[in-house]
Amino acid sequence: MPDAPVAAICLRNLSRTFAVPLRREKLVAVRDLSLEVKQGEVYGLLGPNGSGKSTTLKMLLGLVTPTSGTAEVFGHDSRAFAARSEVGFLPENPYFYKFLTGEETLRFYGKLCGLRGAKLESRIGELLSLVGLEDARYRRVGSYSKGMLQRIGLAQAIVQDPRLVVLDEPTAGVDPAGSRQIRDLILGFKERGMTVLLTSHLLEQVQEVCDRVGIMARGRLLREGDLETLVAVDNQTQFVVENASPQLAAEIEALIAKSGSRLVATNAPQRSLEKVFLEVTSETSK
Repeated sequence: MPDAPVAAICLRNLSRTFAVPLRREKLVAVRDLSLEVKQGEVYGLLGPNGSGKSTTLKMLLGLVTPTSGTAEVFGHDSRAFAARSEVGFLPENPYFYKFLTGEETLRFYGKLCGLRGAKLESRIGELLSLVGLEDARYRRVGSYSKGMLQRIGLAQAIVQDPRLVVLDEPTAGVDPAGSRQIRDLILGFKERGMTVLLTSHLLEQVQEVCDRVGIMARGRLLREGDLETLVAVDNQTQFVVENASPQLAAEIEALIAKSGSRLVATNAPQRSLEKVFLEVTSETSK
């Protein structure tokens, strides 16, 4: 029997504390966090401000050293080069050199990732087409809108064709149309076989693109699961019936069979991801 594929992300008992200046105490940013993200899935890490999401991403990217615990990317320690070379990253507020054009920006990041020559030039054209910036390839980045900046940021995040893409608030400050474009790009990453880890405050968008979700508060992972299970209402069943007559109100399943009507779907009624998020995070304030 073949071995199961290694997880794209594996965090085990991960914790990080910071010393508070001028005070004899420490701030616990992340506390005993364990989670796995499978290869090829889109995982949403949610939480209010100060919940530890950004610190978690920084430890995963090897930018911050854990106080305890381990963080692995495709089986490699997150601080090792073998792990970093597999990861593309878009921070919440990316900075680009305003005097460079879109094309020059991707060439700059491509060279940082070791791409050269015809392969790099071909990759630049492919990425500009992918993110819909072909018409802006010769415009200076300083003239780009917020949505365009996020899209050129997504392009640079995958310039080396990574297996894992980490996105910190990818639609922050973007209008609805731009947000929709970015959502479609994330779904496109999944179709290409990439693994995506993202944080976002736009819970409706998370619900559209993520396979699984984890909810953090005060440095802890409080709830985790696939979306269908997470938003389902417990102990209730919902029937969707096509061509139903009024008599089907009582003993509905038996009457459906007798009447010849078709049962279209049986599933658990759902609440919004926003409601689940507020319920989970409010528990920590009680």
